Amino acid sequence: MPGNGSSLTRLRIALTVFFALDGFVFAGWVVRIPAIKAQTGASASALGLALLGVSAGAVITMTLTGRLCRRYGNHQVTVVCAVLLSLSVALPPLTHSALALGLVLLLFGAAYGGINVAFNSAAVELVAALRRPVMPSFHAAFSLGGMVGAGLGGLVAEVLSPTLHLLLLTLVGLLVTAAVGPTLLRHEPPTPTERDVPTEGAPRRLDGRTRALVIVFGLIAGCTAYGEGALADWGALHLEQDLQASAGAAAVGYSCFALAMTVGRLSGTTLLERLGQTRTVVAGGTTAAAGMLLGALAPSLWAALLGYAITGIGLANLFPVAVERAGALAGPDGVATASTLGYGGMLLGPPAIGFMADWFSLPAALTSVAVLAAVAAAVGALVGASARRTAGG
Repeated sequence: MPGNGSSLTRLRIALTVFFALDGFVFAGWVVRIPAIKAQTGASASALGLALLGVSAGAVITMTLTGRLCRRYGNHQVTVVCAVLLSLSVALPPLTHSALALGLVLLLFGAAYGGINVAFNSAAVELVAALRRPVMPSFHAAFSLGGMVGAGLGGLVAEVLSPTLHLLLLTLVGLLVTAAVGPTLLRHEPPTPTERDVPTEGAPRRLDGRTRALVIVFGLIAGCTAYGEGALADWGALHLEQDLQASAGAAAVGYSCFALAMTVGRLSGTTLLERLGQTRTVVAGGTTAAAGMLLGALAPSLWAALLGYAITGIGLANLFPVAVERAGALAGPDGVATASTLGYGGMLLGPPAIGFMADWFSLPAALTSVAVLAAVAAAVGALVGASARRTAGG
């Protein structure tokens, strides 16, 4: 039966594997960007435009994937997108110009955006059936997959060409999909019991109130992703440029942030069970704001690294909670909307930091991460207060 314990456990394991695979494949591609830049002979600006293909493909597909999930099912779309992601990651090293690279990255970005909406939608259904806030554990798997993919990619970069490395990623992706995909295809999504059927206070249809709430949760996701993108692209430069850290020590900065975020997500279920969603968002946003102020303004390297780690812990569960709430309200369309806004925040972060760094300074620009984390906390508190008033009314 779709709702029994062993079936739900198998579905949870399968979805966890797909989250990890997504992070693993994406990180494997990212670590080979310098080699592919050299291969294509692209300038920095041309490469930047080509890399926008990933973002453009993802944003366009996220909106479409919500409709595909409603029509064909979250599990089926997840498996198809996993195959496309695995195949398309082998294409970039076959290109020899920035234009060709940008075109194949459109396909890669489409598969990446599609699988993110599909497996997050499937995870939302599973969370409702389990009646436990396990959404952060799926995102922890993505983070762990990314760390493994980046680590292995760094190790093999000196001995394998980008073509062979990414072809091996294709092989791994297809093998994992063949091994785990049938579990998703054999099992229907969990059927909600009477307890799980949305009430009048939590409509599934996109009426005005629901649409507004979905957008609000998408904004929370965007504030979180803004910080992730900013630290990924500018965190190490701040340590090297403003705190005179060595290149190796500066690289540790993002590792501290990513590791802390992974640890935070692994403990996210326990945190949500104890604090609830509203207090988790408020505490997380507040913690991230304090951490980023320390990371951006601290006069010493070690204090800045501590600030990065605190920021990672604070941001860890904001995106999973936001996506889960949007999906609970509006199904795959809600996940698609929140994911698109979240991805938009990740796109906005790096260039916004760059402009503000030119206008003011890089440390001042990085404080915008703290400001948006505080905004996420405030929005979460307002939504929670509104929900309590509605329930009381």
